[in-house]
Amino acid sequence: MAVQGSAQAQAMTAGLAKLGFATGQIVQELGWDDDADEGLRAAVEAVVGSRLEDEGYGDGADAVLLWFRADDDDLVDTLVDGLTNLVDRGFLVLATPRAGQDGHVEPSEIEDAATSAGLHPAGVAQLSRAWSVVRLVTPRGGRR
Repeated sequence: MAVQGSAQAQAMTAGLAKLGFATGQIVQELGWDDDADEGLRAAVEAVVGSRLEDEGYGDGADAVLLWFRADDDDLVDTLVDGLTNLVDRGFLVLATPRAGQDGHVEPSEIEDAATSAGLHPAGVAQLSRAWSVVRLVTPRGGRR
């Protein structure tokens, strides 16, 4: 499904650009389930110009789109796993259910887990009614 030229689609594209998505990037998707926001997924594919790679992808990715719910495995371990295939200067985009939704993850828990995984928040975009989306990156000094 391609993103159309509507104002909503333009806002989605601008939000994805703010998070760091750009044409030509390879994006690996982790944690997908039937509750994932299909509109957001389609918009990422439209911006980068290719389909999202699945959990079995083994080459370098420019970004990882990670869906996480409170009842999933440990968030720190999940974030560290998300870093596995990232190329230098790659980034992770964490999508969690919004407050009031099943599986909501508190922002303080996300920040603590990100810090423990060697990441820090570097941008938030309001792109979905059901999911909060935050960009997580390694500090400028690189990974340890």
